[in-house]
Amino acid sequence: MSSKAREFVPVPIAVMTVSDSRTEADDKSGKLLVERLTGVGHRIVEKVIVPDDIFQIRSVVSRWIADTEVQVVLTTGGTGVTGFDGTPEAVTPLLEKELDGFGEIFRAVSYEEIGTSSLQSRAVAGVANGTYLFCLPGSSGACATAWDKLLVHQLDYRTRPCNLVELMPRLLEHRQA
Repeated sequence: MSSKAREFVPVPIAVMTVSDSRTEADDKSGKLLVERLTGVGHRIVEKVIVPDDIFQIRSVVSRWIADTEVQVVLTTGGTGVTGFDGTPEAVTPLLEKELDGFGEIFRAVSYEEIGTSSLQSRAVAGVANGTYLFCLPGSSGACATAWDKLLVHQLDYRTRPCNLVELMPRLLEHRQA
């Protein structure tokens, strides 16, 4: 491991709020994510609010993973257990690889904050077409936890011993072979 300091690498990120009732005026979770990620130097490619509909969610996420400009997709909302919660069902079929550790660690960290209620979260993450996808709960507290405890570090090239940013150039190497 080199002792040379690494420079921050800004990542282009798309943010989706999944909700039938939120508007830009009252979308606390989407706003929080945008503020957090731009606050550390990442760039917003697009931010949208999409209804709790599997096919509409999948359509927008599919467009983003086909867009070479988008390297990370963050969704907030639709990861619970109610009848309208379908974000994992919309996104998981698109994934080439799942990052099971994200959901596991998120729920473990959440347990420290909200106790057994954390078992209701179906937060998931993975990779599709060289793009990282993270499906977060809809509460702003959960989004803050996910960003502050996990994502801010793994989306920072300076994080050692390893991070997701340094792997980005290798995500599509199976297609280059």
